[in-house]
Amino acid sequence: MAEPSASETGEYCAPAALPPTPQAPARGADEPRAECVLCREPSEYPESYKGVTLCPVCAWQEAQRGACSG
Repeated sequence: MAEPSASETGEYCAPAALPPTPQAPARGADEPRAECVLCREPSEYPESYKGVTLCPVCAWQEAQRGACSG
């Protein structure tokens, strides 16, 4: 006879922790924030971050533009 599956016995594995996303990098409390490349407001990223840095408002607006250009 086959053993019961995990769903039949009520046993489930806990989900693995997700790694931080580029929109939410690990921050150093003492490191200054990089400027947004569009509006020059402080972004979520430290100055040492490589790549385009957008503040949350500009990142949201860019996502809206991309979604509507479909």
